[in-house]
Amino acid sequence: MNYILFDGDVRDSLLPFTYTRPVAEIRVGILTIREKWEKHLGLTTTTITQEYLEEKYPMVELEENILINSSFCPSESLVEKIKNLSKNEAIFKGEDVIAFYTSDSQEEVDFDEYTHIEFEENLIQIKNTWDIFSLNGEAIQQDFDLITEGRTSQPIPDGVQVLNRENIFIEEGAEIVFATLNATSGPIYIGKDALVMENSSIRGPFSMSDNAVVKMGTKIYGDTTLGPHCKVGGEISNSVLFGYTSKGHDGYLGNSVLGEWCNLGADTNNSNLKNNYAEVKLWDYETGRFAKTGLQFCGLMMGDHSKCGINTMFNTGTVVGVSANIFGSGFPRNFIPSFSWGGASGFTEYKTNKVFEVAEVVMKRRKIVFDEKEQRILEHVFEETKQYRNY
Repeated sequence: MNYILFDGDVRDSLLPFTYTRPVAEIRVGILTIREKWEKHLGLTTTTITQEYLEEKYPMVELEENILINSSFCPSESLVEKIKNLSKNEAIFKGEDVIAFYTSDSQEEVDFDEYTHIEFEENLIQIKNTWDIFSLNGEAIQQDFDLITEGRTSQPIPDGVQVLNRENIFIEEGAEIVFATLNATSGPIYIGKDALVMENSSIRGPFSMSDNAVVKMGTKIYGDTTLGPHCKVGGEISNSVLFGYTSKGHDGYLGNSVLGEWCNLGADTNNSNLKNNYAEVKLWDYETGRFAKTGLQFCGLMMGDHSKCGINTMFNTGTVVGVSANIFGSGFPRNFIPSFSWGGASGFTEYKTNKVFEVAEVVMKRRKIVFDEKEQRILEHVFEETKQYRNY
C-alpha cells in the first residue's frame, strides 16, 4: 500500500513553521511526524502540501493509496486500523478525518459515500503552534517507547550522575561528561554522536537528536527537544528546536518553538508569563490578529532562518516569521513579519539577496548546500508575506 501524508486544514494555524515545510515535517517529541508514521508503518511516505513546496517534498501516487492527516501522531491501534482500510472507508475522530482509502482513478473524494470508522482513543494532534511544546512531553514518551523497544542503551559513562537510569537511552557515539541526568519525571534520549558537556543538568522528558550539543553548565528542564545539530547553552524549559538551530549562550528560553537554522545571540531571553498572569495571545496568520491560546505560559515562536543579536528581549507570546533579523535594545513587537530587519526602534525589509548570502554561509558550515530549490521556497515566502511588512 502507498501512504501519503496531507497537510489538512491546520496548515495555516501552524505558520510560520509551515511556510517552509509540510505539516509532516514538524518535530514534536523525538521524531518528526513523518518519521513517527514511517517507523510505525515500516514504509516510506510522501506528501500532499502547498504547490511551492512540492519540488522539495514531492507526492507519489499509485493505483491504491491511503491518505493520512499529518496533524495526527500515530498509535499502534490507529496504525492497525489504517492498514486494514479498504475501498470507500475512512477513519474519523469527531469531525476530523484521520485517514481514508483512495485510488488514482477517483476524480474526487465524497465522504458521504464512505463508511465512517470512528476512532475513540486519545491521540496527539498538532493543530496550533503552541501544541508543539504543550504536547512535547507526551510525544517524547511515545517516541522513546517506540525507538528503544527491544534495544540496549550504550553504558552511562563514569562520572555522570543519574536518577532512574533505566529511563535513559544513549545512542552509539554520544559523549556525556560529568553531567547530571534526572529521568525521574520522564525519559532522557541522547542521539548518535551527541555531546553533553561538563556540569550540565538535564531533567526529563528530554530528547537530543544526532550531533546535537549541550554546552557547559547548561540547565534544561523537562519536555524539551533538541533536533539534529542543535547547540544550546544557558537555561531552557519546555521548548522544541527543530534542527540546525543554536542557542549557544546564557539566557532563558521557555515554552517556545524554534524552526531550523535559527540563532539566538548571547543573553537572549524570552518571557513566558505575563506580569498579570493573564492568558497569552499569539499572532494568528489566519485572522490577521492576536488570538487566545488558553495558556498562561507561552514564549517565542520563531520561523526558519531567523536570527537575533546579543541581549535581545522577547515579550510573552512573540511570533517571529521566516528570515527575520532582530537586534538592538528594548522589546521588539509581539509579531515580527518574515524578512524583517531591525528591532524595538523599527524595522525595514530584509532583502532576499542578503538573506540568501547568510543562508548559504550558515548551511555550508553544516556541509549542506543552499540550493536553488531552497532559494525558490524562500522567494515564495517573501512574496506571500509582503502583506505583513507595513512598517
